[in-house]
Amino acid sequence: MNNLELILPEIFLSLSIMFLLILGVFKKDSSKLIQNLSLIVLLITAVITFNETLGIEEILLFNDSIIIDYLSSFMKIVTLLAAFLVLVISSNYLRTYKIFKIEYPILILSSVLGMLVMISSNDLIVFYMGLELQSLALYVLATFNRDQLKSSEAGLKYFVLSALSSGLLLYGCSLIYGFTGSTNFNFIANQLNSNEYALTFGIVFILVGLAFKISAVPFHMWAPDVYEGSPTSVTLFFTMVPKIAALTVFIRFLYVPFLNLIDQWQMILIFLSIASMLFGSIAAIGQTNLKRLIAYSSIGHVGYALAGLATGTNDGIQSSVIYITIYILMNLGFFSCLLMMKRNNEYYEYLEDLSGLSKNHPLLSLSLLIILFSLAGIPPLAGFFAKFYIFKSVLEQSMYFLAIVGLLSTVVAAFYYLRIIKIIYFDKEKEKYDTDHSFWLKFSLIASTLLILVYFIFPSQLIEAVSRINII
Repeated sequence: MNNLELILPEIFLSLSIMFLLILGVFKKDSSKLIQNLSLIVLLITAVITFNETLGIEEILLFNDSIIIDYLSSFMKIVTLLAAFLVLVISSNYLRTYKIFKIEYPILILSSVLGMLVMISSNDLIVFYMGLELQSLALYVLATFNRDQLKSSEAGLKYFVLSALSSGLLLYGCSLIYGFTGSTNFNFIANQLNSNEYALTFGIVFILVGLAFKISAVPFHMWAPDVYEGSPTSVTLFFTMVPKIAALTVFIRFLYVPFLNLIDQWQMILIFLSIASMLFGSIAAIGQTNLKRLIAYSSIGHVGYALAGLATGTNDGIQSSVIYITIYILMNLGFFSCLLMMKRNNEYYEYLEDLSGLSKNHPLLSLSLLIILFSLAGIPPLAGFFAKFYIFKSVLEQSMYFLAIVGLLSTVVAAFYYLRIIKIIYFDKEKEKYDTDHSFWLKFSLIASTLLILVYFIFPSQLIEAVSRINII
């Protein structure tokens, strides 16, 4: 029973999903009710996680297949809050396109449940179960707007390519099980000496599967099409929430069972990081669709997060966690702006639609300016500090080439962020956008902008919270 107490967040979320699904079936026109109840469920789950598990050092449950520690608790709370914000600001968008249905919040909750399982996994089978639960919900979310051809295409592309990556990942799991006789991370760590080179094959296959999930180069090919084709609120979910769970699994998988094989996997991570940073910054230059642009931008940002993990140190892990947290905040602000670009019941998502935005919407333009400067890594905004922590941990390990590539790609990426600012402030204005936005959409934009702006005054709050993550 003590074990069940510690996985209370997952149990509560599972029961809530089943209850909401039954309620939605039997009560007609219950979309708004299900949406509101889903938001309450996410908040309660976050509170339970905070109360039950945040003070725990490290506890292993169910034959050591699930781990509850500070890293899992912190990442779960970030995941739940990010999902809450995505859900709360997407209502108007869904209503406009007549896809405000009971299935939407339930699929978000199902995906989040899969992510919570992934974050706590200390076993390859448990991790794979969580991954598939997350992915199945994401396939449906990508194709949620069935009336749009692009949305159906996005869902199908994501499904086919994700199935391929899951196959490679499962093959890697089977190799590791074959060579060690176990799927448990702690047991695998004790079996390394005799099968060092054979296990490298399994590690490579699993890293390929994980790299696909976070859209790292060269396994990024799904991201631009899926981001563009999916409903904008789903794209926001894609850019923010799954990356938290995937990064946690990267940390667990590499640093618990395979820390002694760092020479084998470090070069793979360095390659993924360099390729993602360079490709993400260069490929975004020619984009005209803002969702495609942010897809390539996210590929570049994943490269920075992987650079922190490639160091093989606690500092590197902590800097990656800080980076992904700040990145989520910046993305929330950017998509809040995108969801405000609405006119005559239609949302606009192209670069040219931002033309002269500052003339008609000065406050929205100012928020976008701050968010884009932060994404470009310009001081003293939060995005600058996120990159600073990564480069600091990389340089401390004398990985100078990785740091130089990171700095160069930052300079290249600054070009397309500054180009958007130029379009907003110096191009000819277009027709005014609607200004009747929901309270939560305004709140998310103002809150994210202010947090990005004043982060440099209180950086110690986040640093202190993350400094308790000790894996090595």
